[in-house]
Amino acid sequence: MFEITLDSFIRIVTVGFLAYIGLIIFLRISGKRTLTKLNAFDLVVTVALGSTLATILLDSSISLLEGLTAFALLILLQYVITLLAVHSDWFNNVIKSEPRLLFLNGQFIRSAMKKERIKEIEILQAIRNSGSGSTEKVAAVVLETDGSLSVISSEPGNALENVNSKESVGR
Repeated sequence: MFEITLDSFIRIVTVGFLAYIGLIIFLRISGKRTLTKLNAFDLVVTVALGSTLATILLDSSISLLEGLTAFALLILLQYVITLLAVHSDWFNNVIKSEPRLLFLNGQFIRSAMKKERIKEIEILQAIRNSGSGSTEKVAAVVLETDGSLSVISSEPGNALENVNSKESVGR
């Protein structure tokens, strides 16, 4: 359980180093978009890349070339998905959700909260995390496409464009 042979140690260090360098090269070639967390698909790719790296390091039955091929495939799929989303509104709507308004001008939007399975306490936590001690200083709270909660201050010029606000306040 606590033993490691010299051969397995050398393999882990060598393959780990080379796989890490390979991943960095692939990520630099593919661009910043590959590791963004703009939606659920982005998160899945990021987690899958980490999982693949761990598998390459620890599973001696996986060759370095197999691991690098897996990296390339994941990054290529991410590239194709994002390319299709940029060029096709239909495809973009299929794979991405819209941001949803959960709190507006001091009122919780209960119907939206219910649909998104968000509790009032979670919205209040997001407001506190934003540094605001009061809901009176908050114009809105939005559930973003990546699952994060954005708190928008009640200052002029806030960023509520393109937010799904079909639900009525207070329901």
